[in-house]
Amino acid sequence: MRRIWLVALGFLVAGCGVQPSGVADVDEAPTGVASGVTLYFVDADGRLAPQLRETDHLGTVAEAVSLLLSGPGADMRTQIGPASVTQVFVNTTPDLIRLRVPLARFEVTPLGIDQIVCTALGVWVQSGGSTATKVAVTFTSETDVPRTCPLIR
Repeated sequence: MRRIWLVALGFLVAGCGVQPSGVADVDEAPTGVASGVTLYFVDADGRLAPQLRETDHLGTVAEAVSLLLSGPGADMRTQIGPASVTQVFVNTTPDLIRLRVPLARFEVTPLGIDQIVCTALGVWVQSGGSTATKVAVTFTSETDVPRTCPLIR
């Protein structure tokens, strides 16, 4: 019986039979450089939809939300009123992103708030932040409660 165990142990130590392979050539490795930033607008069906804005870099949360406030590209709409000023102030912690936007609360629909939240969280997550982080949007007239993006889980 002892010999059977020794033989079995020998087979286990010898390996599982998988042979080593050579190096496989594939596409270039990712560099960490983004071709742009994903902004969230409203599609023809009235749903949130991502739209890549080519900027040659990911940028910051403040830059992304400022781009969002400048308006949509082709085939998209926005639920955010026009803003003559697009400067956004951002304060981040691992659990919460606080945004102060240059808009009154009445200038943004609930779906427009989702556009802002999803854009901010999208950049945050692409930069290595947690998907559990929430966003609090402060308008020129009031503060909104912390939210999360319904499309980023």
